[in-house]
Amino acid sequence: MDYIDGFVAAVPSDRKEDYIEFAQLAAKVFKENGALRIVECWGDDIPQGEVTSFPLSVQLKEDETVVFSWVVWPSREVRDEAYPKIEADPRIQPDVVSPPFDGKRMIYGGFNMIVDE
Repeated sequence: MDYIDGFVAAVPSDRKEDYIEFAQLAAKVFKENGALRIVECWGDDIPQGEVTSFPLSVQLKEDETVVFSWVVWPSREVRDEAYPKIEADPRIQPDVVSPPFDGKRMIYGGFNMIVDE
């Protein structure tokens, strides 16, 4: 089965268009390096939890929106081989393009797909 990288981040609500542009560029780089699919979702119905929630996980501020994203890879091996190339790609270096979110508050991880219906 495919391998999934998942991401949750807080993006300033007034920078939605900047985020879309950044995500489209990043998607191109990821796909050139073996990703099968990139999905970016802008929060719409995100409840604030008391113990756990998306807003709590990224320390969401009042003027921000939660973004939920995932990348589909054919395997973890392809993903592991791709990341050094992605991180070195000159098109997405911090001195070229600044991500419109605080990467320190982003949560992410890799997942083995166990059900795909």
